[in-house]
Amino acid sequence: MSTPHHTAAHHEEENYLTHDSSIQSWLLTKDHKRIALLYFLSVTLFFTIGGLFASLVRIELLTPAGDFMSSEMYNQAFTSHGVMMIFFFLIPAVPAVLGNFLMPLMIGAKDLALPRINLASWYIFIIGASLAVFAVLTGGLDTGWTLYPPYSSAYSQSRVTIAVAGVFIAGFASILTGVNFIATVHRMRAPGLTWFRLPLFVWAHYATSLVMVLGTPVVAITLFLLGLERTLGFGFFDPAKGGDPVLFQHLFWFYSHPAVYIMILPAMGVISEIISTFSRQKLFGYSFVAMSSLAIAILGFLVWGHHMFTTSQSAYTGILFSALTFLVAIPSAIKAFNWTATLYKGSVSWETPMLFAFGFMGLFLIGGLTGLFLATMGMDIHLQDTYFVVAHFHYVMVGGGVMGYMGGIHFWWPKITGKMYSNFWSKLSALLIFAGFNFTFFPQFVLGFMGMPRRYHSYPEEWQILNVMSTAGASILAIGYVLPAIYLTYSLFRGQKAPANPWGATGLEWQTSSPPPPHNFHETPTVTTEAYDYQSLPLSATPEKGASHV
Repeated sequence: MSTPHHTAAHHEEENYLTHDSSIQSWLLTKDHKRIALLYFLSVTLFFTIGGLFASLVRIELLTPAGDFMSSEMYNQAFTSHGVMMIFFFLIPAVPAVLGNFLMPLMIGAKDLALPRINLASWYIFIIGASLAVFAVLTGGLDTGWTLYPPYSSAYSQSRVTIAVAGVFIAGFASILTGVNFIATVHRMRAPGLTWFRLPLFVWAHYATSLVMVLGTPVVAITLFLLGLERTLGFGFFDPAKGGDPVLFQHLFWFYSHPAVYIMILPAMGVISEIISTFSRQKLFGYSFVAMSSLAIAILGFLVWGHHMFTTSQSAYTGILFSALTFLVAIPSAIKAFNWTATLYKGSVSWETPMLFAFGFMGLFLIGGLTGLFLATMGMDIHLQDTYFVVAHFHYVMVGGGVMGYMGGIHFWWPKITGKMYSNFWSKLSALLIFAGFNFTFFPQFVLGFMGMPRRYHSYPEEWQILNVMSTAGASILAIGYVLPAIYLTYSLFRGQKAPANPWGATGLEWQTSSPPPPHNFHETPTVTTEAYDYQSLPLSATPEKGASHV
């Protein structure tokens, strides 16, 4: 893709990890790479907390009777799982971790445009997340992650106000990150890096940033109004006070459906990079894939009403939202077909990141297709608030977002840390996650179609076998997630030293040392070729077979 004037690949020198490694230097850093690692540690913690609550839910559902937790505790368990996973892992994971680390490297910049704002966003995120964790651990939250009034504003005795304040504050971290990414892409691209030479990872994060900046203020205001209603007695959403609970749903989903794309669009950018690299092909239909990211971001703001087919929303409005929902599937399909076309006749290398990419494609395909069931008004009336919705949501969010995140972590881990990880254990982890995920959530499609409501902690005995299968799959899935924590940590201390470009990729981030120096490049690189121009690479520039062995 490009040739920098000078690379640091062969220089033994101080990198961003070893440069002034005191705790104070990390907590006050303005280096985008260190801030990305601070986010990485934070979201990993919240993922662990959310996973523990998910384990409680699956243990409860092993038996038909609600005999492990009371209904109140069960409400708190699934609510805490949802809040931790959605607001404090899925939304920030790929943008704040991989986007923060890679965006400047991919466009040949020394840092993000607003480094102080970048650090401030992490502190704001930690303050908001800490409030939410405090609420969860000191009294719980039992409203469901959607926080629907009037229960959340007038009746719940749990820590709703503190949790809402935490989510409200954390939203500002998303806004600041989005503004930072937009400014960086517009103002700090390397010479020769035109818009249609940008990596698709950058296009995906640019589109995501538009959603962050335009959508997050809406949900922040909505939660602020909910807090006012709960604490001061205003009547925005409570019918007993003259409010309208459906108004809350309109405002909440106006953000929260585009927020699905905050979680999934960056992961799609990751998959584009991985598929191009490990098929040794320029991504088929590059401009269409780039524009599809913007199309998803725009159309995502027009479909919120498909969450409300069973409310007082009119049938005619529902028909419009149903049609728009089918329309938003088109740009996602463009990506899937173009990834498939890229693989066609490609020289595919079955490295660990590629396994996660294939897992993403399979799971996201199921999630997307089942979304069309829910976009059909007649079918949605039957499936609304059943485990079919739970399964669909997890196939999109976990099967898509988390698989993309895991693929990105494994793809750029050598660049981030300068170390290679175990080839065997990482491939085993990818396979366990894929198998465990399907074993966990596919039975829930059947449960939902049979009529099992979500958020119930007891159910008829005839549904037990499917719930046992789901819990068994969750156990396999947990092992798949624990393994990377072990072998990636091990690689930091005993892993083989990573070359500058272990995968033979074309992006600018691979033209500097692993790990990068504090200011990324010794001299600003100049871009002279199109993105993913593997044809111009020497034949020797291929992924290093077995390089990921410890």
